[in-house]
Amino acid sequence: MWNIHQAYIDGAFVPVQGSEVLDVVDPTTEEVIGRATMGHREDAKRAIAAAGRAQSFMRGTAKADRIDMLRRLQAAVLARSDQLRDVTIEEYGGPWARAQWVSRYASECFAGAAQTLEEFPLTHAVGSAQVVLQPVGVAALIAPWNSAVGTICSKLASALAAGCATVIKPSELSPIQTQVLAEALHDADLPPGVINILLGRGTDVGDEISTSPGVARISFTGSTATGKLIARAAVDTMKRVSLSLSGKSASIVLDDADLDLAVPQAIAAAFMNNGQACVAGTRLLVPRARAQDIIEGVRGGVAAMRVGDPRDPATEVGPLASRAQFDRVRRFIRRGLEQGATLVVGGESRPEHLARGFFVRPTVFADVRHDMDIAREEIFGPVLSILAYEDEAEAIRIANDSVYGLQAYVFSSEPERARRLALQLEAGTVLINRTQPELLAPFGGVKQSGIGREFGAAGLASYLESKTIGLRA
Repeated sequence: MWNIHQAYIDGAFVPVQGSEVLDVVDPTTEEVIGRATMGHREDAKRAIAAAGRAQSFMRGTAKADRIDMLRRLQAAVLARSDQLRDVTIEEYGGPWARAQWVSRYASECFAGAAQTLEEFPLTHAVGSAQVVLQPVGVAALIAPWNSAVGTICSKLASALAAGCATVIKPSELSPIQTQVLAEALHDADLPPGVINILLGRGTDVGDEISTSPGVARISFTGSTATGKLIARAAVDTMKRVSLSLSGKSASIVLDDADLDLAVPQAIAAAFMNNGQACVAGTRLLVPRARAQDIIEGVRGGVAAMRVGDPRDPATEVGPLASRAQFDRVRRFIRRGLEQGATLVVGGESRPEHLARGFFVRPTVFADVRHDMDIAREEIFGPVLSILAYEDEAEAIRIANDSVYGLQAYVFSSEPERARRLALQLEAGTVLINRTQPELLAPFGGVKQSGIGREFGAAGLASYLESKTIGLRA
């Protein structure tokens, strides 16, 4: 039984002053596996003050100092990768393969940031002036439950590479992952206050972080609704804000696509991380002339997916993270039927072989119109909507007819044709004949999928301010 009642502040694990205690439930068994005490506003103030003191030190560090910190973090997180994998599975039901990838990716974030910083010019001349890039100041990093470890490490790596001390607020739904990661980061033995981590509600800890003049920058990953609240709260102190928000990504199969290659990748894009991914390709756009063949291919592929214990490496779809998420996804499945979509495979009921756990059968709808709820709203579960189009122009219109614009996928046997189409899609990232992103390339959304970019040089630059020094000739 996990008992988590501490925050990591100023280089030490300290008891939080909050009194609210949340049960941690294993989504596979529905059993309580731990309890976590939430921090509150006073804990957030302590963390911000500690980061403020550390910022004076960070501002004076050289590239070599920061690269050394990043390398130490890389080694410390890698040493805990198996434990991070296991608690990711335990706490929110991430499938083994996905959890294994995230646990390794977390350490690689620091290696990538070190490489990026080494090659990144922090000063350059513009005419007779010198432009110096300096750390923006204390950075608040707010991470979601569906990818807590990976998101924290990617944000932290960029912030530290830029010379920013940090206050990290993971989702209150990921206390076990947070605890193990905090222990790993502590093992790197960075100066006190450079990294501060606490759990808490958005109404007090989140609000304090968003409004405090001691925080100069916020990087948030999560829902669009919450992102808007953070952006509004940050305005009074003119914080630099980047938001990586919700998505309703389209996967477009062109009429020349090799279906033996495209259909399995489209399925993988839709059901990654049990469908709990902002970049999941949950709208599958198919040419009407080939729709039936594609639907049959998807039906067979999804029906064959192994659903069950996420600890089993053969499992492809595990449970949803919580009872609330389980109920939400089932409501959307009901809504799809009510609005006239055709159920291809799956449905609202649990898989027959699973009597407990927050399991939803991987579900596919055909005959979906782009005005239906299942085609427009982020469901965040294993539900795929198939929409037919007549020609390429209509495919682009349907794909872009969304308030979101995070990611898209295009499948074609003609890469140049796919690239021309990609340029017309309103999305921050378009992947062609692949589902794995380039992790040092800029990542972020357009429209209501966010503001700003993360990863690589773009992520580093987002934690820097330009200062122009004009010299008299």
